[in-house]
Amino acid sequence: MGRGELSSAALPRSFFDRPSHEVAPDLLGRVLVHGSVAVRLTEVEAYGGPGEDPAAHTYRGRTPRNAVMFGPPGHLYVYFTYGMHFCANLVCLSEGFGSAVLLRAGEVVAGLDEARSRRSKAKDRDLARGPARLTVALGLLREHNGLDAVREVSPAGWPRQSATMLEGRPVLPEVIRSGPRTGVSTAKETPWRFWIDGDPSVSPYRAHVPRRRSVAATSVGEVPSS
Repeated sequence: MGRGELSSAALPRSFFDRPSHEVAPDLLGRVLVHGSVAVRLTEVEAYGGPGEDPAAHTYRGRTPRNAVMFGPPGHLYVYFTYGMHFCANLVCLSEGFGSAVLLRAGEVVAGLDEARSRRSKAKDRDLARGPARLTVALGLLREHNGLDAVREVSPAGWPRQSATMLEGRPVLPEVIRSGPRTGVSTAKETPWRFWIDGDPSVSPYRAHVPRRRSVAATSVGEVPSS
């Protein structure tokens, strides 16, 4: 790996107890570990709370689906979309606020063989290049919704099914770029998508294209219309 990301400490819960648009750029270069696979985050999107961000799942308040977003910070919010994909987010702010950061893309820095087995047709650059691909590479599924990503134990002590956010190597502010969020139809000009400039694992930007569907789109945004 050559970066030493996996030897770094776990991020504390206080790291996530901030507004999502502050946490999001600070997540770039950090490492999410789940089981044997670790992904260095290179692209994320922030989503605000109830009544303030119409692109967020929590815009209309708490529901059984988004309840994890109203829980303690630092937990994973994993949801199913388009009838085929899971997307993963990290909950921000104190319990009751309902906001999160969508994990859009990253580079697999450990467990490469495991990630390849899950995405056998993908090039290494593309293993976690996009929110659905990232969750597949990490092996995150519906049952991991609510998993705590804040752990105060050594790497040797992680259970295989745990999730842990490591400090990794945060990137310098001058290489962070921001712009509109991908694929959302409301609040689409809000510049809360953050990425590492020039990193090959960053996913391409796609504007929202109206389509017939009965489920939410592939971001934390896109509140179902029904």
